[in-house]
Amino acid sequence: TDKAAYDRIASYAPYEQVEAKAYPPLLVIAGLTDPRVTYWEPAKWVAKLRATKTGEQPLYLKTNMGAGHGGASGRFDALKETGLSYAFALECMGSYVLDL
Repeated sequence: TDKAAYDRIASYAPYEQVEAKAYPPLLVIAGLTDPRVTYWEPAKWVAKLRATKTGEQPLYLKTNMGAGHGGASGRFDALKETGLSYAFALECMGSYVLDL
């Protein structure tokens, strides 16, 4: 039935799993042209996390305007995206301040 299908999907859907608790630091990267996970889905998830989470850990949303499902394409754009992930990890360890 439709109810059974919804319940099954909701059991693992990230948006449905958000609850009032402290979350670890999160860097969420969306691709504007991603046909599988459209850009508003991560934005909606991050908005719900920001409204619900109880901790003070950083929660960033970066929408890559030229990326699809596999992230940025092209050697330098892909390296820039990897650099952002590394900078976020360094910020989480207290070694760097991320400037988005």
